[in-house]
Amino acid sequence: MQATTLLRQQFREFHQLLEGTLSGVTLDQVHPVPPGTANPIGATYAHVVLWEDMGVHGLLQGRPLLSAGSWAGRTGLSELPPLDRPGHWEDWGRRVRVDLAALRGYAEAVYEDTDGYFATLSDGELEREIDLTAMGFGRPGAAWVIANMLQNVALHCGEIAVLKGLQGDSGYPVPVGRPRETAAG
Repeated sequence: MQATTLLRQQFREFHQLLEGTLSGVTLDQVHPVPPGTANPIGATYAHVVLWEDMGVHGLLQGRPLLSAGSWAGRTGLSELPPLDRPGHWEDWGRRVRVDLAALRGYAEAVYEDTDGYFATLSDGELEREIDLTAMGFGRPGAAWVIANMLQNVALHCGEIAVLKGLQGDSGYPVPVGRPRETAAG
């Protein structure tokens, strides 16, 4: 199996898990600010989708982000985060208002573009150097950027599950993932 084929599969499965975790989230659950430093469910989900848009379009392809192009004004967010400091969105996360249905539409467009990107990417491109010196990360390979995007989906999916649990709801969808095949079947 090619590495890019595996990446497509991983992104699809993580997207399904994230969207499944968000299923049943009500408007009353989107904006409450949890105790401590965590962000609300809506802002956390927006962060995941925006980072993937930024990673696939901006960093890996050098193209305009969907949120600034074909999806400008339609992302479901009252405002976009400060893109000059992508790792420091705390204040934004506590004030942004989220239209969850619209944000999920934007997310679907990002997911489709991610899949399309990996469908045409060669394994050799995973070694291409990406200049992230302005963000303080030096010049890692594209594979590092991609791994960071996958980690971001997985980690924040868990965070959303916990935030749902703190609000008295079940976190992850049941069942999580597909059942494993047994030796007999």
